[in-house]
Amino acid sequence: MDAAETSKAKIVSLIQDMEKSWDDELLQMVQSLPKEEAWVSGLSLYLYQGFWCSPLVIKPIISFQTHFPTFDSDVIIATFPKCGTTWLKALAFSTLYRNHFAMDEHPLLTFTPHQLVRFLEIDVYLKNPCPDLENICVYKPRVFATHVPYASLPTSMKDSHCKIVYICRNPMDMFISLWLFNDKLRQERELLSVDEAFEKFCHGICGFGPFFDHVLGYWKASQENPNKILFLKYEDIKEDISSRLKQLAMFLGVPFTEDEEKQGVVEEIAKICSFEKLKELEVNKKGTHVTGIPHKEFFRKGEVGDWSNYLTPSMVERLEKLIHEKMDNSGLTFKLSSKT
Repeated sequence: MDAAETSKAKIVSLIQDMEKSWDDELLQMVQSLPKEEAWVSGLSLYLYQGFWCSPLVIKPIISFQTHFPTFDSDVIIATFPKCGTTWLKALAFSTLYRNHFAMDEHPLLTFTPHQLVRFLEIDVYLKNPCPDLENICVYKPRVFATHVPYASLPTSMKDSHCKIVYICRNPMDMFISLWLFNDKLRQERELLSVDEAFEKFCHGICGFGPFFDHVLGYWKASQENPNKILFLKYEDIKEDISSRLKQLAMFLGVPFTEDEEKQGVVEEIAKICSFEKLKELEVNKKGTHVTGIPHKEFFRKGEVGDWSNYLTPSMVERLEKLIHEKMDNSGLTFKLSSKT
């Protein structure tokens, strides 16, 4: 078994170990939850607090919800999977801490974005219900990431003055990216066909889904409290990264100075955080995330409109109707290609 296969096997082993760690109360609670087969055969998803999640993260999510002490200075990167999470982590980290290091000594050159901005439920609380958060974050203010829907964030997080940065991506590209990501990690297990996975997706069945509930939860919260939640779109950042970086810096309370703009700091951050640059860095080509996922699998194409190479006309039509149905009267729209 090569290194890639070993890392994939680690994911399954982690899930099995997590299930063994459940006490009777948690086991009883999980057994009472609605259950569906995941996109990879032999793996399951449970409907917890209205969203679907792997047994790997149920216990960590409960620990995170129960014990996470939110500071008003905290920054939370919130995303649905495969919506630009890795990129946003790099951009937020580089913008917030840009005065902590020289660009040629940037931490992204030696650490992955997921090591610099760690997931709460898929990393920090994965094996420890009460981690030492102070030693986890080298830089201050603290920055963490989560895939948890807005409604299920800890009360302390929603009631505090912490900043939340959310990024969404059009559902067509997100779906294909997620399906191909599952294909990379399935080991010897069978992956649902794109048609079967699409059917599940349309019914909201995927990790941290339903997708539209997730997006709308953060969208509505951002409309009600724009000073607390910045809602970004993947396609907008691709189209004009400089403007979005300035918007991000302003929101985080660290706006770029006139001198910084003249010196090209915005462009430097955009360059070192670009998909092409990150994908080619040696640190992102080797090693694995704490879950066993190879770092290289977090980088595929990063394009807008790649869904057109995979979805049939009938699938596109169905998803367009679903978008209209779910987004109607919300004020939120999706850009489905780089040409629209």
